[in-house]
Amino acid sequence: MNIAETHLPNWLQRSADNTPHKIAVSTPEISWSFTELNQQAMQLARQLATLGVRPGSRVALLASNGLPFVVCVHALMRLGAILVPLNVRLTLEEQIWLLRDVEALALVSDLHYQARATELQRALPSLLEATLLLDTTKRQVTLQDISPDAQTRLIDEIDLEAVQSIMYTSGTTGTPKGVIITYKMQWWNALGSALNLGHHPEDDCWLLCMPLFHIGGLSILLKNVIYGIRIIVYEKFDAPLVNQAIQSQGVTIISVVAVMLQRMLADLDSRQQQYPSTLRCVLLGGGPAPRPLLEACAQRHVPVVQTYGLTESCSQAVTLAPGDALRKLGSAGRPLLPVQLRIMAEDVVAQPQQPGVICLKGPSITAGYDHRPDATAATITDGWLATGDIGYVDEEGYLYVLDRRNDLIISGGENIYPAEIEAILLAHPEVEEAGVCGQADAQWGQVPIAFVHLHTGSSLSPETLQAYITPGLARYKLPRAIYIVDHLPRNSSGKLLRRELPALLDRERLK
Repeated sequence: MNIAETHLPNWLQRSADNTPHKIAVSTPEISWSFTELNQQAMQLARQLATLGVRPGSRVALLASNGLPFVVCVHALMRLGAILVPLNVRLTLEEQIWLLRDVEALALVSDLHYQARATELQRALPSLLEATLLLDTTKRQVTLQDISPDAQTRLIDEIDLEAVQSIMYTSGTTGTPKGVIITYKMQWWNALGSALNLGHHPEDDCWLLCMPLFHIGGLSILLKNVIYGIRIIVYEKFDAPLVNQAIQSQGVTIISVVAVMLQRMLADLDSRQQQYPSTLRCVLLGGGPAPRPLLEACAQRHVPVVQTYGLTESCSQAVTLAPGDALRKLGSAGRPLLPVQLRIMAEDVVAQPQQPGVICLKGPSITAGYDHRPDATAATITDGWLATGDIGYVDEEGYLYVLDRRNDLIISGGENIYPAEIEAILLAHPEVEEAGVCGQADAQWGQVPIAFVHLHTGSSLSPETLQAYITPGLARYKLPRAIYIVDHLPRNSSGKLLRRELPALLDRERLK
């Protein structure tokens, strides 16, 4: 292949050239044009070069959502270095393990995580360390006490085959693995998404309140400069703040998971408001969405577009086109243009409506895991990634995601999908969250048990809730017990951690 076919101009530089004065990124503190963002990235790249960062260097980033994180991502691209975003919610020991596993050269943190960065550097003395500073008066991001290397040659082109980042799986099952994310994956993911959702460069504004250390958040940073659109970045999700931005700041697209959307709707209802017509897409991911939530959105004319993806697919792989949102309620849609999809049941391609393992293939799908040849071989066969998720396609090729294979409950030979039971529980107006997992049983092998978190002020009893769900579920799917709890365990991206539900049985929260 000719080298010109695998290289593109730097995406941020091109947006700065084409629309120099257009706002690229906004936060509560600062708004920058594409020109300003580009200048900040080049300046920080020269400081990182002084620190010792070179092409191919693996640089861990420990920072909250904000301009320092955004600038660092683009600065590393200018040096050809590899970004390794650290989950800020991990323990010190987990972060030490990850830094060793990825063989990081340097750790860059913001002020919020400076103390943790010091602990990490103490545990790993060879690790280079630097702190990102945001000066709101000077409107700039810099590395503390590090001068820029003016002689550093910055990279003006993007090699699509190069590694952009190594992103560790959330660890919902087993030991986290470093997923190799290339520029090619980001490029094709962005193109596939735009072809599905539409591309409105003059008007689009994507609100980013997902963690940037997860692929869902990071991929929006790349779409920002590939599309040349504005993004609004919030440090964390806050339903009233998000709703206010949608009402007043021209937000057209937002990415959320189900629990976030539920809180947004509750806040919206408390204000007796509706979303403006400028909001054209609420991209809903993070696992199967409860049908009652989708129906509530349809009643309120909230433009929900379900999507299915994972770190290994560089975020979206399958997305429901806006025109199908009501016709295919509950579906994650059809695969994006670059992605192939098939369902495998017992090593055979499944027929329509037959559940099986969701498998993906295409240029936006990872080629494997960093220094994990066994894990790569176990997951990827002839380019096909076995996701570990269970789903089926209908006669028109629309995907319906049922559950994680590891969350599947097998009771007396029958397959039980926790998400199905959770959806019935969530249909009760007093239930805010629901989680279902399997419990060992001498007779049936496993039986389902449920945990629910009620809305404030509710006195709903497990017995009343059990009676409510009984008409809607086959007998073998009925939970053996329902427990009322204060909260459900979720990871930093909002996904329910069903494997941690049994631990709630041993805690004093149970009522």
